[in-house]
Amino acid sequence: MASVTIYHNPGCSKSRGALEILGRRGIEPEVVEYLDHHPGRADLERILSLLSGDPGELVRKDKRFRELGLEASDYQTAEAVVGLLLAHPELMERPVVIRDDRAVIARPPEKLEELLQETA
Repeated sequence: MASVTIYHNPGCSKSRGALEILGRRGIEPEVVEYLDHHPGRADLERILSLLSGDPGELVRKDKRFRELGLEASDYQTAEAVVGLLLAHPELMERPVVIRDDRAVIARPPEKLEELLQETA
């Protein structure tokens, strides 16, 4: 069985939903509560290398993002995203689920199904 890692925020319903889907599939992931155990540069670079799509998708453009006076257009490259998330890990979009050499931002949690089917 492939190893599965989830970058999880227990306060997030989408993150809890992703864990439920994994549990129903009999998958026991390594759970990283990223707000308590901040991902380092290598972790963030790996996540970005495994995700499809734009690097900026890993950044939450929420109330905190606006409070910091940030502009989404400034966070479109992997380098910029890594720098931002090292300084403000709370801005990482969640949940991120990694299986083998692929990752998905499971928002909504059902996005996980395609990752699990393709690598089952």
